[in-house]
Amino acid sequence: MNNIEKNLSHIHARIAAAATACNRDPDSVLLLAVSKKKPAADIRNAYTSGQRTFGENYLQEALQKMQELQDLDISWHFIGAIQSNKTRSIAEAFDWAHCIDRAKIARRLSEQRPPQLAPLNVCIQVNIDHETSKAGIDLAELPELARAIDPLPGIRLRGLMSIPAPRENVAAQREAFARLSDALKSLRQQGIDCDTLSIGMTGDMEAAIAEGSTLVRIGTAIFGERN
Repeated sequence: MNNIEKNLSHIHARIAAAATACNRDPDSVLLLAVSKKKPAADIRNAYTSGQRTFGENYLQEALQKMQELQDLDISWHFIGAIQSNKTRSIAEAFDWAHCIDRAKIARRLSEQRPPQLAPLNVCIQVNIDHETSKAGIDLAELPELARAIDPLPGIRLRGLMSIPAPRENVAAQREAFARLSDALKSLRQQGIDCDTLSIGMTGDMEAAIAEGSTLVRIGTAIFGERN
C-alpha cells in the first residue's frame, strides 16, 4: 500500500466514524480530493486506489492534467475563484463549479455549457464570517442569488460551499456550519431543489459532517504538503 492509498484509507475511516457518530450513512458524504499543485501521476495513483472525484483551483494547471488523464473516468470539480475570462473553459471541461458568487458568472457558465453535456453542477460560495480575504456572498444575499441561478438551463444549482474562519473548538466549528445547513434548508423550503453542502476540510471535517456536510474537500492529508 503506497502513501496516497494509506492516506485515502485514513480519511475514509474518519468520514465513516464522523458519520456514524451522528447516525448518518458514511456514503452520504463524498470525498473530494483536492489535487492542486500536485502532478497528474499523484491523481492517477489516487484513482488506482479508488478515488474518482478531484478538485482543482487553477484552470490552466487543471486543463493540462485533464489532457494527461483523459483515459480515466474522473469527476472534475473547479474550486477556485471564477473570473469572466475563465467561464468558457470551466463550462466546457468541468462537472462541478463550487465558487459561484455572482449572477453574471452563473449566466455565462449556463450560456457557455455545451448542449451535449449535462448541466454543470454549481454551488454558491457563502462568506460566512465576512472575511475580506475570501470570496463569497453574505447569507443575507443568498436567497436573491439562488433565485437568479436556479432557472438557468445550462447549470444546476446543487447547494452551498463555504470556508469558515478557523475556530478553536468543535462546538464553534459546528455553530458556523449549522448556519450554512439552516440556509440550505431554507432554500429548499422556498422551492429550490438543492442537496449539497460543500463544507469541511482536514481540520474541521467532523464538525462539518455533524452539521450535514455532503462533500468534504481534502488535499494535504491525501497528497502531502504542496511545493
